[in-house]
Parts: sequence; structure tokens; C-alpha cells
Amino acid sequence: MMMTPVVKINWEDPIEALPAFITMVVMPFCFSISDGILIGLISYVLLNAFFGNFKNITPTMWVLSVLFILRYIFI
Repeated sequence: MMMTPVVKINWEDPIEALPAFITMVVMPFCFSISDGILIGLISYVLLNAFFGNFKNITPTMWVLSVLFILRYIFI
């Protein structure tokens, strides 16, 4: 059930495909769905910021990514 949306991912766009791939890979290695989603969100924001696609990042995503980075730094 979780793999059916993978077909809808635009694998031609590395800014969209890489965070999705990272999310799918981190989930089984960390044994945590939430950690996979957190790492995927952080990587999505960082990749979009690195390539200058600031219009794709909402203020909520900025705040969440900063909070999640702080979570991993202080835990």
C-alpha cells in the first residue's frame, strides 16, 4: 500500500526524486517512519534552498525543518 504512490513521483526531477528516495531508504534503516519523513522534509528544504527554488518552500516547511534539525542536534 505504501509503494503505490511511488509511481506518481517525478523521477526526472532530482529536487523532487532525491528527498523521496531518501525518505524511502531511511525508514527501514532507522526502524521509524517518522524519522524517515523528518529526514525527507529536511532534505527537500535543503535541496530546494540550494538550487534557489525558494517558491517551493512554504514558511511552515522552513520552521519545521529548523525544528527537526535542532531535534537531531540536541538529541
